[in-house]
Amino acid sequence: MSVDVVGRLIKIPYILVLGMGGTISGISENSDNPLQYQAGKVSVKNLLKNAGVDSVCGCKVFSKQVANVDSQNLTAEHLTELGKLVIQGLEDPLLKGLVITHGTDTIEEVGIFLHLICGNKANKVGKRIVLTGAMLPSNALLSDGPKNLADALKWVSSEFDDYPGGVYGVFAGKVCLGMDLSKRHATDLDAPLQAAHCSPIDNLTPAWLSLVRFVLLTLETDLPIPESDAWPWVEILTSYAGARPESLQLLLKSGMQGLVIAGTGLGGFHSAWLPGVLMATKKGIAIVRCSRTGAGLVSRDIPEKEMDGMVASGNLSAPKARIGLQLALNAVHQAKVEMVPTTWQAIFANTSFRNHSPIIVR
Repeated sequence: MSVDVVGRLIKIPYILVLGMGGTISGISENSDNPLQYQAGKVSVKNLLKNAGVDSVCGCKVFSKQVANVDSQNLTAEHLTELGKLVIQGLEDPLLKGLVITHGTDTIEEVGIFLHLICGNKANKVGKRIVLTGAMLPSNALLSDGPKNLADALKWVSSEFDDYPGGVYGVFAGKVCLGMDLSKRHATDLDAPLQAAHCSPIDNLTPAWLSLVRFVLLTLETDLPIPESDAWPWVEILTSYAGARPESLQLLLKSGMQGLVIAGTGLGGFHSAWLPGVLMATKKGIAIVRCSRTGAGLVSRDIPEKEMDGMVASGNLSAPKARIGLQLALNAVHQAKVEMVPTTWQAIFANTSFRNHSPIIVR
């Protein structure tokens, strides 16, 4: 017998569905244009009720509403609460796995966050955390939410002998690692998977499964979750034609602790910012350089040699790199409290970048 995250006494294996809001919980008042809708209007309890789901593969399905917001308004407080609930769930011996219903706009931040704070633990205990959502609101004629939720429950409850525990994403009949989620289209039903290595959920691709095992087995440690009021301040600045130095100078006066530069192409940035970047590194501001394209690899010292205090993002997009940098800076702070010598660069490099094969399985 165990007590779940909402205090119920549980005597049988169960699955927990955490609701965060988003389009999957949205309602449209315009049947002719379902894209005109309000996100976060249906509770996760009612999503399961409407889908007629109360058990899967012999496991009782319970739910908890963590938040019910448009995911563009996701906050650090939401992430802290979600992370703590997920870790609490992983420690429950009767919990088989967790499904999280979430908005697609910021699902890539949540995917990398969960991967970095509990991916190793989930793998070791053989449990899956599955993120899903929808591109159409719950009452749209062809809403993709019910099928995505059903597929997520199927993936979280299937036998684990061949499929490792970890953080995953399920959309449009396909599954990917949670760290690979990234919305790359405004309206396509498979938008969160368009830059991801993925596989059909009903017919797993052996190459994809081998890649998943490799990524999860090489994740050596989990990073601590920042308290709600202790997330390091990290901003994103996108390079563009005609960039002005004043934009960076304003940020340097803000008190930020880190900066992600979403550069052009291979991660280069406008030369007008060079003096400001040099000043930032001298002030001890952590800088990560990535590509504004949103996909592909940004490598060290390409196209130009990195300056001290700057690292390349690997295959992380700007929003993912921001989360990774925040967690690295927080981990350094924790290490200093415990008198453990380390650097944010070492933590960022060792935990955030597992560079994948260039082949995307669709």
